[in-house]
Amino acid sequence: MDGAQILRLLLLLIVANGAPILGKRMLGAAFARPVDGGVRFFDGRPLLGASKTWRGVALAILAATLCAPLVGLPASLGARLGAVAMAGDLFSSFVKRRLGLAASSRAPGLDQIPEALAPLLAIASPAALGVAEIIIVTGLFFFGSQALSRLMFDLRVRERPF
Repeated sequence: MDGAQILRLLLLLIVANGAPILGKRMLGAAFARPVDGGVRFFDGRPLLGASKTWRGVALAILAATLCAPLVGLPASLGARLGAVAMAGDLFSSFVKRRLGLAASSRAPGLDQIPEALAPLLAIASPAALGVAEIIIVTGLFFFGSQALSRLMFDLRVRERPF
């Protein structure tokens, strides 16, 4: 188990998942087109919600792609991680809407695990990740995101402290 690799992957996950939040804070509503186009699912609720935007997806992929070489990983691996992290985030939003939870509501585990576990599984082979590394990084992301979220709220980057 390589501690440096664990930290690199954790940093890349934080960058990918944080880029949409920073983008929203810096750009406001500019370029914020909902991924679901405002479509409602069969249950009458939004498919994903207005807070899931193409801008956020693009920023996550771009940020992870640019950050990967800075931490010693291939840019292509960063792009894959960023894209699958956003797929995990969209999945979480879909499930939260089906459960009747409001956009940006808190759902511990559901808010963190898909956007960490899915991208780690997607890069497991090229990054030579074992089960232990995947579990450790996912766990660190889960607990670390709780602490970082509060810090981001205190710094006025996030609108809510969770």
